[in-house]
Amino acid sequence: MKIAVIADIHGNDLALEGVLADIAALGISDVVNLGDHLSGPMNAARTADILMARNFPSIRGNHDRWLVSLEPAEMGSSDSMAHAELRPHHLDWLRTQPATLVHRQELFLCHATPQDDLTYWLEDLTADGLVHMSGRKRIESFAEGIDFPVILCGHTHIPRSVRLADGRLVVNPGSVGCPGYDDDEPVFHMVETGSPDASYAILEKVNGCWNVTFRRVSYDHMTMSNLARERGRNEWANALASGWVGV
Repeated sequence: MKIAVIADIHGNDLALEGVLADIAALGISDVVNLGDHLSGPMNAARTADILMARNFPSIRGNHDRWLVSLEPAEMGSSDSMAHAELRPHHLDWLRTQPATLVHRQELFLCHATPQDDLTYWLEDLTADGLVHMSGRKRIESFAEGIDFPVILCGHTHIPRSVRLADGRLVVNPGSVGCPGYDDDEPVFHMVETGSPDASYAILEKVNGCWNVTFRRVSYDHMTMSNLARERGRNEWANALASGWVGV
């Protein structure tokens, strides 16, 4: 059994198409989606159309939640730019998505942690904003009570897997459409993957044990970088061009 895991597309329709083509070429038909589908300065409506047509098992991320719960004037710039492109049926689709989901009775899907869609799980921050891998006790604590062999999360855009002490596997597939970003909360920090390629993961069950493989997919990232720059989002343009925000 193989399952593809995608997350954090952020309105990057070209990256999504590249990843879906790669998944299809590998003969994988089972795909799950961990949220933050549309927010960003790119092509939110077309991305929504692609995802709605595929009808993958999907959950909402924090940006999806904000897109349907806030007024446009209350939104951050990435959300408001996406919202301006979306039609009522796109927003209705977002409203149907749960915060968490269980797939095939073995995979638990959440966006950030099982308890919250904003908290970093496999990564943490120092007081001066340095992003680093979370400590073992902290990672284990968020998994308490989640009695499934695989727990999937996104949100930080960094591909990573951690095998818990009891054998459960926690996987972040990385971001399909946004390889770097900056954020002011809880302190200013930058997340940078160092590659413009789209990222996703493949889960495979072998002899009763789940394994993970990470995939990087090249696509026409400069078209998306140029679009972001045209729309006044230089930090997005930098990240889309290189995987680095502060260049």
